[in-house]
Amino acid sequence: MSIQNNLNLKEKILSILQKRGPSLPVHIAKEIDLSMLFASAFLSELVSEKKIKISNMKIGNSPIYFLPGQESMLEKFSQYLKSKEKEAFILLKEKKFLKDKNQDPAIRIALRTIKDFAIAFKKNEEIIWRFFTVSETEFIIPKTIKPAILEHKQNISGPLLTDKKISEKNESIKEEKLNIFDKPYEKKKRALRKKSIKKKQNDKFFNQIKEFLSKRTIEILDIESFNKNDVILKIKNKNEEQLLIAYNKKRINENDIIKAHKKALELNLKYIILSLGEPLKKLTNLIEALKNLEKIEKITD
Repeated sequence: MSIQNNLNLKEKILSILQKRGPSLPVHIAKEIDLSMLFASAFLSELVSEKKIKISNMKIGNSPIYFLPGQESMLEKFSQYLKSKEKEAFILLKEKKFLKDKNQDPAIRIALRTIKDFAIAFKKNEEIIWRFFTVSETEFIIPKTIKPAILEHKQNISGPLLTDKKISEKNESIKEEKLNIFDKPYEKKKRALRKKSIKKKQNDKFFNQIKEFLSKRTIEILDIESFNKNDVILKIKNKNEEQLLIAYNKKRINENDIIKAHKKALELNLKYIILSLGEPLKKLTNLIEALKNLEKIEKITD
């Protein structure tokens, strides 16, 4: 293929992207009537020449190619995000800004995965995420709201108040503002406390997993599911994609192993199981015994 033909094809690709917006290689290949292999090669060259950009997200195994300035058009591909990534995307789009430390571990990882839509910046040493179409300058640090308590200042037009009256007035305002003696308030307070404790426990478990994987240089690729009982992750272990199922309990049983096995079969991956303690002796013996088992057959007549 001549240099002139190459240039013409590149110009045609640029023209297609201008007309179609962000596109997959398969669409480009079809438009220029070339194989996927050749189309991908031309697209890679255009990326190297900085004439087009490539997305971090993938549809199947293919990235999305687009022209500079078409970033906002990537949003139409958000429907292909995985569950937690989509949840993080919707949350960030709605809120515009999210403080990293206030998010659940699963959302924090998802925000780091959706690089096309979540942009991080620092404010007062805190990591803040902004939705990709929102400017960083729009972020406003919430001001601390002070309680509406009377200070020792006299109202010129009103009667003078003694220290005792000021104190009584302040207590009255506090009580009225906070409703601290109302039963609904106490119930809400207890519920929030329980929620906070539960979140800390979940965070602790997830951090234990991250630390365990980090020490063994195992990379987290994706979160399949995350709840208080277990975490299921896709990981990269020794350059191989695997499934990791971590149970938030000290003793795992046969049902836990069967559940992990079924999930691994579903995704066609090898799997690793983690728990907070050693498995029961009889379970360890059973696993050891199964290693050399060829098959189990029924004796027939």
